[in-house]
Amino acid sequence: MGEVQQQIENKLRAAFSPEALTVTDESALHAGHAGAPDGGQSHFHVDISATALAGLSRVERQRAINKALAEELAGPVHALRMTVR
Repeated sequence: MGEVQQQIENKLRAAFSPEALTVTDESALHAGHAGAPDGGQSHFHVDISATALAGLSRVERQRAINKALAEELAGPVHALRMTVR
């Protein structure tokens, strides 16, 4: 697991205490396109199930996750795909 991937997982666990969480580095799928730096760790998929996100709209859930990962989204992360359950 790469450093950025681990940071994402750690921050989401701390922020939402999820029942299930998978963070997948999908950078290899985007190699060669704009925003995909050499070495990867730029494109991620987060699959999360958390009671803390229950009752929120889809947009509110995405905003909450983006807020928790603001530092990564401002830096090394070019794209973040989310599945929130």
